[in-house]
Amino acid sequence: MSGNSQFAYYLQLAARSFKRNKVLTALMVLAIALGIGAAMTTLTVFYVLSGDPMPGHSQNLFQPRLDPRSMTGYIPGSEPPDNISRFDGEALLREARADRQALMTSGNVAIEPRRDNLPAFRQNSRYTSADFFPMFQVPFQYGAAWSGKEDEGRARVAVIGKKLNERLFGGGNSVGKSVWVNNHELRVVGVIDAWHPQPNFYDLTVERGFGEAEELFVPFSTARDLRMGAQGNISCWGDSADLPEGNYSVAAKCIWAQYWVELNSPQKVAAYRQYLDNYVAQQRAAGVYVRPTAPKLDGLMQWLDYKRVVPADVRLQMWLAFGFLAVCLLNTVGLLLAKFLRRSGEIGVRRALGATRRAIFAQCLVEAGSVGLAGGVLGLVLAQLGLWAVRQQSVGYAALARLDPAMLATTFVLAVAASVLAGLLPAWRACQVTPAIQLKSQ
Repeated sequence: MSGNSQFAYYLQLAARSFKRNKVLTALMVLAIALGIGAAMTTLTVFYVLSGDPMPGHSQNLFQPRLDPRSMTGYIPGSEPPDNISRFDGEALLREARADRQALMTSGNVAIEPRRDNLPAFRQNSRYTSADFFPMFQVPFQYGAAWSGKEDEGRARVAVIGKKLNERLFGGGNSVGKSVWVNNHELRVVGVIDAWHPQPNFYDLTVERGFGEAEELFVPFSTARDLRMGAQGNISCWGDSADLPEGNYSVAAKCIWAQYWVELNSPQKVAAYRQYLDNYVAQQRAAGVYVRPTAPKLDGLMQWLDYKRVVPADVRLQMWLAFGFLAVCLLNTVGLLLAKFLRRSGEIGVRRALGATRRAIFAQCLVEAGSVGLAGGVLGLVLAQLGLWAVRQQSVGYAALARLDPAMLATTFVLAVAASVLAGLLPAWRACQVTPAIQLKSQ
C-alpha cells in the first residue's frame, strides 16, 4: 500500500472512531480549541507589537543619544536621555555626517479649512527636516517632499497625509493648494499615500508609538518661526523664561526633540560613533557638557527593545495563555490515552492480521492530528473573538490586533503540532498492545 493510500485509510479509521466516540472526540476538540484560541490571541498581539516597523531597512536606521544635562540628579552609569536638545539637534543637522539625518518633534495644530461646511479642527502633526521622507521610505500619492533648501529658507510649505487630503480637498491632487495652520498659510508640496509604521519608532513619547498616524508635516525651521506648539516629553535644567521661545528656544537648556540618522554600511556606523564621541568631547571642553555619560547610537530594533515597546502585561498574558495551552494538551493526552486503550481489542486483531507497531503508531498519530485540525478550526474562531475583544479596549495598539496570513497559518500548524505531540504517548502505549492477550480476551 502506498504512503498516500495508507494515509487515506488512516483518515477513514479516524472518522469511524470519531463517530463511535462523539462525546470524547468533542471534548478533545474543545480542549485543543480553547488552548489554541487563547494562545493565538495573545501571540498575535505580541507579534504585531514586536514586529519590525521597517523591514529590510531597519538595519540602516539609528538614533543618536546625548546627555547635555546638569549634574543635578546624576546617577553613575545612567543612560543618555531619549530626546535631544534643539541646540544639539541643529548642530548635528548642519554638520550632516550621516547619509541622511532628520531633526523632528510632534505637535498638535489647528487646521482652518476654507470651506463653509467644514469647521476648524485639531490635527496631530510632525515638524521635521527634508531627509525624514526618503530616510523612512515614505510613499507619495501626489507631489514630493520639500528640499533641504526649503528647510534652510524656512519655507512655508507642508506635506499632508492621505486622510487629511480627503478631508480638505476631496482626495484630489492638492499640490500647490493652501492649508491654513494656526492662522498661517502653508503651500502643499506633497500628499503621502497610506503610511503608518507600527510602532511609530521615531517618536515613542506619545502612546508608546501606537497612536494615530500624523497627517501634517511641516519643516522644523518653519514650525519654530511660526511658534507652533510642540507636544511630548520635555525636560529642562535651566531658566528659559527670558528666551524668545521659552523652553523651545535654541539656547534653552531643555531636551524635547528626536533625531534619527541613516547609515548604510558598518564602516559608516563606526565612523558616526567616533563622530559622536568627538562632538561630546568638544562640548565638554567648551563647558557645555558636564556629565561623563558616553553618547549612544541605537539601531532601530535595539531602540525598540531598550524602550520595551511590547508592554509587560502583553508578555505576561502570552506566557499565561501558553501555560493554559499546556494544561489543555495534558487533558488531551489523558483523553487520547483512554480512547486508544479502550480499543485494545481492535488493535490486537489488527496486529494479529499483520499490522506492524509502526502502522498502529502512525494510525494513532493521524487520528490525533485530525483532532488537532478540527480543534484548530474552532480555535481560529475563538482567536478571532479574542482579538475582537482586544480591539474594543482603549489602548493605542488595539486596532492592530488582527490575524494576518502568517498568523492564520500558524494557528493550524500549532493546533496540529500540539495534538500530534499530545498523541505521542497514547500512540506509543497503543502500539505496545500484545495481540495474543487481546485475542484470548475476545
